[in-house]
Amino acid sequence: MDVIGDLMARDRRSDRLALRVDGPGRTYTYHDLITTSYKAGNVLRYLGVRKGGHVAIEPTLLPEPILTFLGAAQLGATTAFDPQFEARATVVDVERESEFEALPPGQKLAVFGGPPTNSTTTHWEQEVWSENPAVHPEIVTSNDPALVANDREYTHGDLLAAAKRVVSDFDLDEDDTVAVRAPLSHPGTAVAGILAPLLVGGTIRVPDGGDPVGAALVVSEQGTESNALTPDEVLDD
Repeated sequence: MDVIGDLMARDRRSDRLALRVDGPGRTYTYHDLITTSYKAGNVLRYLGVRKGGHVAIEPTLLPEPILTFLGAAQLGATTAFDPQFEARATVVDVERESEFEALPPGQKLAVFGGPPTNSTTTHWEQEVWSENPAVHPEIVTSNDPALVANDREYTHGDLLAAAKRVVSDFDLDEDDTVAVRAPLSHPGTAVAGILAPLLVGGTIRVPDGGDPVGAALVVSEQGTESNALTPDEVLDD
């Protein structure tokens, strides 16, 4: 697999559990996750995002930011898990809508977690639900940037190579769960917590307090568990 979009191939859709977010009790199978990532990408296209563009996403550990990242990658767009980043589309929790209503001309706002107050703001859930789950026509290469953080861009190749190292180091397979406790604002979290389990067909889990019993890997800032990995350990400087 050379680009993140390869993880979202149609033939990988199944009823296996791909994402589990314990707090709100939300789950996605691989069929749900992959299909919704297509829809998320189409919403971003509606907002004007194209290959080479940027998407700024609130780094909340919820399905919407994860799916938006996967959708953006399929378009060849670069994600910043930082809503203050200057981008064609900004995606935040509806409770923060008022903070971003005065975006510069040409920048669009979308919110998740409920309907927006402003008629010019895109309602993420509503638009994604109504979108056609078509595969994106963009040609994306491993050298195209997919993520930016701290003034550094990471290509699809960078991220997938690091994810493959995580898979190898922790011997992950499709029966394993990776628990994510670190913020998405660190690119290492996206690599170890999202891309690595998706590579092997495993499960991404966002636990709601307590120890994530049964997790083969815990992505945590503290890294205190024996099977833990901190985001700083994932990507080379």
